[in-house]
Amino acid sequence: MHFGIFGVGDIAPDPATGIPRSEAQRIQDTIRVAKAADEFGLDVFAFGEHHNPPFVASAPPVLLAYVAAETKNILLSTSITLITTNDPVKIAEDYAFLQHVAKGRMDLMLGRGNTVPVYPWFGQDIRQGVPLALEHYNLLHKLWREDVVDWEGRFRTPLQGFTATPRPLDGIPPFVWHGAIRTPEIAEQAAYYGNGYFANHILAPNFHFKPLVDFYRQRFEHYGHGRAQDAIVGLGGQAFIAKKSQDAYDRFRPYFESYPMFQGTSLEQMVRNTPLSVGSPQEVIDKTLTFQEGFGDYQRQMWAIDIGSLPVDVALEQVELLATEVVPVLRKEMDARRAPGVPDAPTHASLVQAAYGDGETRQARPRPNSGDNTSGPLPYLDSDPERPANMPRVV
Repeated sequence: MHFGIFGVGDIAPDPATGIPRSEAQRIQDTIRVAKAADEFGLDVFAFGEHHNPPFVASAPPVLLAYVAAETKNILLSTSITLITTNDPVKIAEDYAFLQHVAKGRMDLMLGRGNTVPVYPWFGQDIRQGVPLALEHYNLLHKLWREDVVDWEGRFRTPLQGFTATPRPLDGIPPFVWHGAIRTPEIAEQAAYYGNGYFANHILAPNFHFKPLVDFYRQRFEHYGHGRAQDAIVGLGGQAFIAKKSQDAYDRFRPYFESYPMFQGTSLEQMVRNTPLSVGSPQEVIDKTLTFQEGFGDYQRQMWAIDIGSLPVDVALEQVELLATEVVPVLRKEMDARRAPGVPDAPTHASLVQAAYGDGETRQARPRPNSGDNTSGPLPYLDSDPERPANMPRVV
């Protein structure tokens, strides 16, 4: 079971001063939180992708590569990478590169994205969101598993004899989670490939997404990847923790009430009706254990702990309380309740072992100097006196 934290680099005005942090400060604060998560022994740090204010999360692979260099053990992921508006070739290369930089300490969560203006900013149409997500991932899956790719689809130019570089570390692509909260087609695709399915249910009513998780589990079994209960499921969450319950409510309330996402509801309503956990470590433990009861055994639990304008010192306190007071108890309790044979969350090491045992890992075999991987000789201007007679001209 993996336990970790995730965020999207959002910025909100401080409820006391009305002044938001700068983008520079938000980025540096995120790095501090990620390093603390590693130091306190959490399993995963994930960072999302947004391209519109008030977010600074436009380049997850850049931040995660830096965090990889500054940490020792924590697994790095995204929450999410936009499979619709990113070119799958660029995703394949960026995250394979990150996989090498992190020495295997990474995986990838993909999602459609629901911010309408972002699609045309990157030349796409939100009305094609589901077909884009399906086709782009089909290509990404192929790019990571075939050294030389010939491909033609609907939404991008064809590829001929193309090799994405670098090739995945040890010949093992990063493990992929498909994040979705409303789309059966995405759950179906995750099940078809035997990938993970992540339901970020932090703003929804309790267990609202159970039908989608159940559907994914059924289709995972249908495609022969194992029992339905063996399907690889992750869940989101949000928490604010203090030693005493009332202190947690008193300290978190100003940030909750000033944050636009929570307008129109009370803190008590959100805690009662959604997966938001506010209170003592035991209250957060008890709330999280209801997820296992409702969704079944699962492999990854993530919490948002630094949303909006929460000061970095408070976020660091949350990391420490989560890692030292909550997660150790959850590890013990959830393991004791887990049904026999349910697998752990995949890691690079476990995937390498499953593929090769104690044998040698696969070496890439791209076809050099062919197809899209060859630019040919550079053209010279017709007037260039250095142009050899046999070189092409620029017309």
